[in-house]
Amino acid sequence: LARAIVNLATDKKGEDIVLMDMRQVSPITDYFIIVSATSDRQLKAIIEHVAEEIKKQHSILPWHVEGDPSNGWVLMDYADVVVHGFLPERRAYYDLEGLWREAPVVVHIR
Repeated sequence: LARAIVNLATDKKGEDIVLMDMRQVSPITDYFIIVSATSDRQLKAIIEHVAEEIKKQHSILPWHVEGDPSNGWVLMDYADVVVHGFLPERRAYYDLEGLWREAPVVVHIR
């Protein structure tokens, strides 16, 4: 599921995509995916594309969605995989990669 989401974010030109293995550092989820977009419109397109295709391909809906592209941040919770979509300034502010630096990075697409 995590790799499928990474591929879908790439389809919509997501930038600086990071897949982190959270299993050894957090009981919250198995994987974090962090992706940046250049605009709120692109962020919305990425999130909608991921939701639609994961539903179509895997029959899975996110358990919870939080945030809004117009605010520069969206979280999609698929239980075992949590997707964080950011505009660059929000991503820098929250610095999830720094906060969870002990988590191994499985994929990093720049």
